[in-house]
Amino acid sequence: MEYVRNGYPKLVIDLNALKTNISQVTKRCEEKGIEVAGVIKGCNGLIPCAEQFYRAGCRWIASSRLEQLAPLKDAGIQSDLMLVRIPMLSEAEDVVRICEYSLNSEVAVLKELNKFAGMHDKTHNVIIMADCGDLREGFWDKEEMADVAFMVENELHNLHLAGVGVNVGCYGSVQPTPEKLQELVDIAETIEDRIGRELEIISGGATSSFMRVVDGNIPPRINMLRIGEGVLLAYDLPALYGYDLPYLSSNTFRLRAEVVEVKDKPSHPVGEIGFDAFGHRIEYVDRGIRRRAVLGIGKVDYGDPSELIPTIDGIEVLGASSDHTLLDIQDLIDAGGDMSVGDIVEFQVNYATMVYLTSSDNVTKVYI
Repeated sequence: MEYVRNGYPKLVIDLNALKTNISQVTKRCEEKGIEVAGVIKGCNGLIPCAEQFYRAGCRWIASSRLEQLAPLKDAGIQSDLMLVRIPMLSEAEDVVRICEYSLNSEVAVLKELNKFAGMHDKTHNVIIMADCGDLREGFWDKEEMADVAFMVENELHNLHLAGVGVNVGCYGSVQPTPEKLQELVDIAETIEDRIGRELEIISGGATSSFMRVVDGNIPPRINMLRIGEGVLLAYDLPALYGYDLPYLSSNTFRLRAEVVEVKDKPSHPVGEIGFDAFGHRIEYVDRGIRRRAVLGIGKVDYGDPSELIPTIDGIEVLGASSDHTLLDIQDLIDAGGDMSVGDIVEFQVNYATMVYLTSSDNVTKVYI
């Protein structure tokens, strides 16, 4: 018997708020001579979301996953497509076939991209990545990076050396200070001296680098940022770094889940304590008998329950198993509130939660 999911849990996505966020950020970047690559990996490449980046004028639509980029041209999105995870050797042909741009840090992959670009009668644009301390992708040896850039320019005739880029903050938590981004500019100028021309792109990182735009201290030659979370959720810069960005909405994505049980229960498990369903030992606090609610959603849908943010006071997320989420609602009850089976509880989400929710087939996506 076919089952068509129409109910809960739901992820409610405000497309107008999303487009407004993108427009506000791109406008402020353009004032500094910076173009935006709109990164859709955080929302799992959902086409209605990707369309908002295109409609807001992003020159590039970017993702770390080819399967998220492949459907976009058929959906009418004409922005250039960019792979922002350095390509696997095994996917080089698909990178050339699907994307106009890719970020790169390995000679073997560049040669493979060049081979397939020739086979498909294309010129593929590459951005060579520098590692300036975050220790994810990129050349650590900058002389080697300059040598590779020179090789791309003069030997790999089916590739176009579009520019250089850097990632900061995503692994090593390195901050995009003006000095750190200037390192990338210095690398770019060294390469320009070697190849005898100016690079079109100096890509200075992701959402965290938008801080430099807001503060007005981004190095002048940085002319591209790769921004996803900063417009999808607009959460990190205000919540983590204290930036006041009143022109951005953090209500673009909201999770709604249905209550499946409400009962008074002990707050500490009763019996010999071992491991939970995920093999973890949990420390429980005995707070006596408390009113608890169970939701019909679990870790397989959103990841870490501690990152769910209830939108009303008096609700505490206690934890979760694969398919159930447990709430303490005693404070809500004590304040005169109520909760019953069938009620809907709403949560604000963060980046990690959004990635899980948009990837889950168990969560209905609703666009408003």
